[in-house]
Amino acid sequence: MKKLLLLSVLFFDILILINPCHVQGQVSQEKPQSRIVEDGGTGPYSAIMLRETTLQTHTVFRPKDLTPFGAKNKLPVIAWGNGACANSPWEHVNFLSEVSSYGFLVIAIGPMPLEGEKGRGRSESSQLIDAIEWAIVQNSDKSGPYYNKIDVTKIAVSGMSCGGLQALETAPDPRVSTVIICNSGILPKPGSGMAGMPGLAKDQLLKLHTPVLYILGGESDIAYANGMDDFKRIDHVPVFAANMDVGHGGTYSKPHGGEFAKVAISWLLWQLKGDKKAGKLFRGKSCGLSKDPNWKVEKKNLK
Repeated sequence: MKKLLLLSVLFFDILILINPCHVQGQVSQEKPQSRIVEDGGTGPYSAIMLRETTLQTHTVFRPKDLTPFGAKNKLPVIAWGNGACANSPWEHVNFLSEVSSYGFLVIAIGPMPLEGEKGRGRSESSQLIDAIEWAIVQNSDKSGPYYNKIDVTKIAVSGMSCGGLQALETAPDPRVSTVIICNSGILPKPGSGMAGMPGLAKDQLLKLHTPVLYILGGESDIAYANGMDDFKRIDHVPVFAANMDVGHGGTYSKPHGGEFAKVAISWLLWQLKGDKKAGKLFRGKSCGLSKDPNWKVEKKNLK
């Protein structure tokens, strides 16, 4: 009997060595899973996509090397909602990785997709708020890798299609600094969209309190009419509408997110990092983007 007990103890000890997770209150030291999307992006900070153990409901895109960031160079936050309100950013990983490579902490709704995995399930607008609050906590955690490296005063909410409606639903949050709505706009009749889509009314636009960028796919984009109607109704904050004739699918899956990524990055550099050169793409009577034959632009209240 004693030999049997001894063997049982030894076997249990071996199990602990192999898998020490949550044994007698111990927390696993498992490292976050991560991978590089494409080549890490074209920006100055090569990006990675990762699953943070403290936020497994989301996917994080960030510069691989965090040492350049600190008191004088912080990471603004972008909370992202996916097309079809999907609980996975699999369709947008090229785009989101590229944005991150310019020095942004991008937090997308949904667990990190494996290569080739499309993900499952539906998401909620509240997950954008979860992303923001996670970033704020991480910035204050002295034991974590993000301590004092995140600019919690510079936060964007953004999303594509149904994710754009999620962004519009959370945009009134006072912590939000700017909004980017991609291939989206509020439907004329609340609740007339697909199941699970935020049933916003047009008066939601009155709650916006920051500059807003709409990136749309031209007249062939199913969301074109809704997005441009939003643009026409918004009179109290700066708003810019950029249309490229690519339809509802945008350019997210193109290498480095294509043209949509270039426009979004310039807006974020201007709005969240004060980059005046990037702002020239949108400012002035003859702004930089208006000179690009691929784009049609309209704007209001932009100095």
